[in-house]
Amino acid sequence: MEEPEPAGSPPRRFTWEEIGLRTGRGHPQQERWLVIDRKVYDISQFYRRHPGGARVISHYAGQDATDPFRAFHLDKALVRKYMNSLLIGELAPEQPSFEPSKNKLLVEDFRELRTTVERMGLLNPNHLFFFLLLLHILLLDAAAWLTIWYFGSSLLPFLFSALLLGTVQAQAGWLQHDFGHLSVFSKSKWNHLVHKFVIGHLKGAPASWWNHLHFQHHAKPNCFRKDPDVNMHPLFFALGKTLSVELGMKKKKFMPYNHQHKYFFIIGPPALVPLYFQWYIFYFAVQRRQWVDLAWMLTFYIRFFLTYLPLLGVKGLLGLFLLVRLIESNWFVWVTQMNHIPMHIDYDKNVDWFSTQLQATCNVHQSLFNDWFSGHLNFQIEHHLFPTMPRHNYWKVAPLVKSLCAKHGIEYQSKPLLTAFGDIVHSLKDSGELWLDAYLHK
Repeated sequence: MEEPEPAGSPPRRFTWEEIGLRTGRGHPQQERWLVIDRKVYDISQFYRRHPGGARVISHYAGQDATDPFRAFHLDKALVRKYMNSLLIGELAPEQPSFEPSKNKLLVEDFRELRTTVERMGLLNPNHLFFFLLLLHILLLDAAAWLTIWYFGSSLLPFLFSALLLGTVQAQAGWLQHDFGHLSVFSKSKWNHLVHKFVIGHLKGAPASWWNHLHFQHHAKPNCFRKDPDVNMHPLFFALGKTLSVELGMKKKKFMPYNHQHKYFFIIGPPALVPLYFQWYIFYFAVQRRQWVDLAWMLTFYIRFFLTYLPLLGVKGLLGLFLLVRLIESNWFVWVTQMNHIPMHIDYDKNVDWFSTQLQATCNVHQSLFNDWFSGHLNFQIEHHLFPTMPRHNYWKVAPLVKSLCAKHGIEYQSKPLLTAFGDIVHSLKDSGELWLDAYLHK
C-alpha cells in the first residue's frame, strides 16, 4: 500500500500503465488504485469500508472512475474530504485524463452533457410526485384488505385482493428503487431512511441487500463477474453471444442451454422471488448482521400476519402470500430483464461510461401505462447514465442522449413493451443455439 503524500511535498506522478496493474488481482498482489479527476487514490485498505459496498468500488480498481463517481454521489465535496487520506498522487502531465484506449471525444461530450443536465436542474426531484406514488401504493394496500374484509374470502375477492397486493409489491419495488438511488431527497440520509421503510416495511426485504447488488449492476452492467444480475450464467443460463460460445468451446453444460428459452418460463419469472429471494433475503440479513434491516423486514411480515390471519386463517394466509409473491415475481423479472438480457453481455472491457451503459441497456417506448408499469425503467438508458436523476425527468433528458448517440454513431434502442418481452426469449434462444453449436463443433 502506498503512503499518502506528506503535506506540502510535490505530488507523485503516475502513468496509466502503473495504475492499470493495481486491480487487486495478480501482481502486485492486492493493491487497488483508481483515478478520479486525474488524482490517484489507493483504496487497497479502504475498499472494505466503502459505504456503497466493497465490490462496487473494486470493480474500478486500475481504471478511471471519474464518471461513476459523479454519477453515484450526491454531495461530492463531502466525499472528497474523506478521500484526501487515500490520495497518493496524480497523473503525470503527459498522461491523458482517462485511459488512452477510451474515445476521447465521446468522454468529453458526455461530461459536457452531464454539466448541461445539472445546469438544467434535471437532478432536482419533485417531492409531490414521489408523495403521490407512495400514496397510491398505500391506498392499493388498504383496498386489498378492505376487499376481503367486506366481500369475504371467496375466490373472486381473494384473487382480486391478491392482484392488488401484487401491484403494491411491484410498485413499492419501483419506489424503493428511487430512494435507493438517492433520487428523492437532496440529503443521502433521508433517502436511506425512507428506503428502509419502503423496502423493509412495505416489501419485507433488506435495504443493504439491494444496495449490495444493485450498485454493482449499475457500475458494470452486463459485465460477467462484476454485474451480479448476470450471475445466472452459466449455472442456469448461457447469456450473450461471446460467453455462450466460450462456454460451448470449454464443453461445459450445467443445463440444456439450447432449451433455455423454454425453461425460462419455469425457473425465471414465476420462481425468482418466491423460491429464491424469499429465503435469501433472510440469510443475507442474518449472515451480514444487518439487524436494523431485519427489524424493518419483520414489521412487514408481522403486519401481514396480523391483518390477514383473522380473515383467511393459516392456509388462506399462506396461499395469499405465495400468490402475491408469484404475481410480483413475474412482474419484476419481465420488466427488469427486458432492458438487459437482449443486450451485449461480456467480460469488462473497460470502455467509457457512456458506451458501457448504452451497449448494456435499451428502452421501451414511452406511454403513461409503460411509465407506471415499469416504474419509468422503460427509460433504462437515461436511468443508467444518470442513476440519481429523479425518474420524472428521464423524458426531458432523452432527446439530449439520442443526439449524443447520433453524433457518435451509437445505437439508441427503443421498442414496444411486448417486443421487449419477446426479445428476452429470442435472445435466450439465440445464445442457447450458439452454445450448442460451439459445444458440438468447436
